[in-house]
Amino acid sequence: MPSFAAPQQAARPDQTLARNMTLLAHHELAGFGGLGEGMSMQLTAGGRRILWLAHESAPKNFTGVDVTDPKNPRMIVQTELPHAKVRSNSLDVVGDILAVAYQTQVPGMQPAGMDLFDVSNPEAPKLISHFDCSGPWSRGVHAVWFVDGKTVHMASGAPDFQPRNPLDDQFYRIVDVSNPARPVEAGRWWYPGTREGDAAPPPQRLTAKFDTGFRAHNTNVFPERPDRAYIGYIDGGAFVLDIADRSNIKVVSRWNHSPPFNGFIHTLLPLFGRDLWVVSDECVQDNGADWPKLVWMIDARNEANPVPIGTFPAAPHDAFARRGGRFGAHNLHENLPGPASFRSETIIVGTFFNAGVRVYDTSNPYQVEEIAYFVPGAPPLSPAGAIQLNDVFVDERRIVYTVDRFAGGLYVLEMNV
Repeated sequence: MPSFAAPQQAARPDQTLARNMTLLAHHELAGFGGLGEGMSMQLTAGGRRILWLAHESAPKNFTGVDVTDPKNPRMIVQTELPHAKVRSNSLDVVGDILAVAYQTQVPGMQPAGMDLFDVSNPEAPKLISHFDCSGPWSRGVHAVWFVDGKTVHMASGAPDFQPRNPLDDQFYRIVDVSNPARPVEAGRWWYPGTREGDAAPPPQRLTAKFDTGFRAHNTNVFPERPDRAYIGYIDGGAFVLDIADRSNIKVVSRWNHSPPFNGFIHTLLPLFGRDLWVVSDECVQDNGADWPKLVWMIDARNEANPVPIGTFPAAPHDAFARRGGRFGAHNLHENLPGPASFRSETIIVGTFFNAGVRVYDTSNPYQVEEIAYFVPGAPPLSPAGAIQLNDVFVDERRIVYTVDRFAGGLYVLEMNV
């Protein structure tokens, strides 16, 4: 038995907690409710809304759910992975083209890369092409960003990229998909010193307990600034890159809190109208072992000199750290530019694993206010013994879709703010 005295809330992991959010529907996805970091919505020519979901692990690849009526989600397709040692952790849809990332458990396996699918008939996705990223040091693609219909920005390995440390195997790659049948690389950038043969010295690593790698995670490029890439580079920090010349990508700025914090910057979300950035960490260890993992507010008026001005209020540590599984920041709704996406310069929505999905008002960036949350009860058969909300997408109707990492499936919520 653990030696700590667990608070009453932690002793009841099946308890549902809610403030200013209402559960509209819950779908267990035919018993395959372990979802990854890929959520994207398609508006079909016939007026339907299809929410595409990437799975955290085998055996399922991706799932399509008709959420035209958010109170009555209907699963319309669920696809299979080719084998148990690959996952499709990330996806994005633009129009009728779906991009899906594939990452293998170890380097040297296949498929490791990205598929493009025609989903004009959502019930029957058709493969258009495969962009191969496999190689002796590559696990393939962890995350994709596809919003303009012409370019996929990704965190990926490559057959010609040998990292000095195996934890540094994925870097920023730009892939031209203007001809979806023939995707081609258009640019790349990696943290100097992480590749064999680099002139720069290897970066100084965090302690072994917290070393999660100098590699790319989210690779976001917005129509407001097509010459900028906003990169979460895990232990390397948050980067803004000048990508106007894709053959000569340059660093504009870098911000990092680790050390003394415990690494793993996940997402850099710019609020263009306010010269602010929202930066999220990712918790990757259970029971609060890598606490704190936070969401940060950054003053970016001087793009070359970003300055932290505060953090979002965190859920109570005593109530959640030992509730089961991970506790801390992870994904944000990223103000995707598509027609079905909620966009706000002030309202930020994020997932926090066992602390659920949480909504913040950043009108005063120096004093961010939590205004809503929803923490589902523990899903049946969850190995964590608590919810592990992994990702979130908000549509333009302000309907919130969030998914569990292990077993819970899809939760559809309404924000009452």
